[in-house]
Amino acid sequence: MTRLNWGMIGGGEGSQIGPAHRLGALADGNFTLAAGALDADPARGKDYAQRLGVPTDRAYGNWREMLEGERNRPDRVELVTVATPNSTHFEITRAFLEAGFHVLCEKPMTMTVEEGEEIVRVARASSKICAVNYCYSAYPMVREMREMVRSGQIGRVRLVVTNFSHGHHGDATDADNPRVRWRYDPSLAGVSGQFADCGIHALHMASFIAGDQVEKVSADFASTISSRVLEDDAMVNFRMSGGAVGRLWTSSVAIGRQHGFDIQVFGETGGMRWASEQPNQVFYTPVGGRTQIMEKGEAGLSDEAARLSRVAIAHPEGFPLAVANIYVDLAAAIRGEARDGLPSAEDGLRSMAAVHACVASARAGGTWVDARPPMLR
Repeated sequence: MTRLNWGMIGGGEGSQIGPAHRLGALADGNFTLAAGALDADPARGKDYAQRLGVPTDRAYGNWREMLEGERNRPDRVELVTVATPNSTHFEITRAFLEAGFHVLCEKPMTMTVEEGEEIVRVARASSKICAVNYCYSAYPMVREMREMVRSGQIGRVRLVVTNFSHGHHGDATDADNPRVRWRYDPSLAGVSGQFADCGIHALHMASFIAGDQVEKVSADFASTISSRVLEDDAMVNFRMSGGAVGRLWTSSVAIGRQHGFDIQVFGETGGMRWASEQPNQVFYTPVGGRTQIMEKGEAGLSDEAARLSRVAIAHPEGFPLAVANIYVDLAAAIRGEARDGLPSAEDGLRSMAAVHACVASARAGGTWVDARPPMLR
């Protein structure tokens, strides 16, 4: 199998997400890191790319140089990952899609609903893949939950309860740390802080597992550290098109919680629970029965869960290999295989519409607001 050429924008030395992308993309032999514009500082970015093995002539100073340098190469990159600050996602993603490259964009895909709709239009017109890195949906046991819902094992979904809450921004004395402050600065983060950063992972997961879309939201936002313009805690109620009720809490000031992403799905004939800090297990309870612990790698799981498991039962795979599963599906899709679990530009658009709907709801005292993007209503 010939490896696909891959390029990365952002995710340079010291980046939080860059290593996960590099480990993920290279884990299964599908991609070669062939080009990169890895840092806002051109010299630093070029140096780091070359230390990672990128040829000198393909270690670029910025994304525009990379676009021009790769556009007409016979061996040009086939996939570009955009792992830059939020405010730059739209411009870079659109430019590479229009030039005929497949793109994996970090979330949030855009800053506005209008930008999101434009990305969907450009992706459709170019016939290129535009995926969004909702990588938690690629854990094998999350895929198992999705298959359980699809097969009717818990009946019609009635209720989804999810949260993504941590306490790593709970120290008010650290609020001016540049690595923290930007997340609550509207000029860099957009209209939402914690919900747009972490809450949309939980909201996407609710739709992904339930097989349904969020239709309307009612939100309460709080900035518990007074210097912050954007929220660091949010509670969101949501209703889905198929009738399911949803409850979502997200926070960055929940001191004592480390990662804190979990989801519970309750149907007519059963319920199940998954947590990112124990990602190998799903707790499943049939109505009137005992709770069962389902393990990654055990016999009898769905083909989808088995396909994305690499190591034997009881051995953790973790976050980088969840990211790797996104790249596995991307490689397959680029090669022409169907992969319906791959988060799409439409998913990125729905997330941004939900962000803006939640902001509007919170400002209006929690009133219910339509969360559907106009072009998908």
